[in-house]
Amino acid sequence: MNAILEYILDTTFNEQLIVAAELLLIGIFVYAIVTFLEGTRGERLFRGMIFVLVAGSLILNLVVKTFDMERIAFLYNGFLIAILIIAVIAFQPEIRRGLIRIGQTRFFASSPQQLSRSVEEIITAVSQMAADRTGAIIVIPQQVALGEFIETGVRVDAKVTSELIRTIFHAKTVLHDMAMVIQADRIVAARVQLPLAEASSQFGRLGSRHRAAIGVTTSSDAVVVVVSEETGTVSVAIDGNLIRNVSEAQLRRYLTTALVEATPVLEKLGKLSRTETEKDSAAS
Repeated sequence: MNAILEYILDTTFNEQLIVAAELLLIGIFVYAIVTFLEGTRGERLFRGMIFVLVAGSLILNLVVKTFDMERIAFLYNGFLIAILIIAVIAFQPEIRRGLIRIGQTRFFASSPQQLSRSVEEIITAVSQMAADRTGAIIVIPQQVALGEFIETGVRVDAKVTSELIRTIFHAKTVLHDMAMVIQADRIVAARVQLPLAEASSQFGRLGSRHRAAIGVTTSSDAVVVVVSEETGTVSVAIDGNLIRNVSEAQLRRYLTTALVEATPVLEKLGKLSRTETEKDSAAS
């Protein structure tokens, strides 16, 4: 501790600023990676690697400086190279997904108008599926990522349209079973497996779709729309609660909150007044 204080006192103000800037950049870099990996299997692996590297570097520097063990430092450098190779292999799916995202980056792509259009497309599809008694479960994540569940399904990455939603949930298609995940104005994945709510007297009479909707919302802030195959009723699951027999106006309000109001600030610049007007008219 004294050595650290002496080092800080011996450095100039400019050197302290440089160190602070370097630490800030490292923190931003690590935070960006953790945020990108959030909700995936690679998140825990990355956290473990960071802990091993930081702890190993601190202990190694202390041992090398105290006992002058240069050979151990040389071996540790080789260990870092091995860790890098292992990381590339372990994070291959995440690296591939990240490169694809970079290639598909669209700045200001999801404007409030596009998101409002997605809301109307979902409502149209849900209304028609309810009339036809086509079972469906649509998951709309917000702040909590659902990467680990999305990985269990089939990637779609297509624009939200009522025709595509109804096609995916049609009983004769391969992807109709289980859930669909929608983020912003894109259908991310279909046939996504969700955790079922634990059996209880409250949920005992519910089908698998409704229990799955409740199950995923107990551990996330997602909004889930469910269409009953037996009765054609529309339900919305939020915060582990199931709201039955939702009207079209209520559904529009829930979807507007989940899609339009929860979008990043950069995607809403210059259009906020119109969005609020549309929200108020929908609520009324």
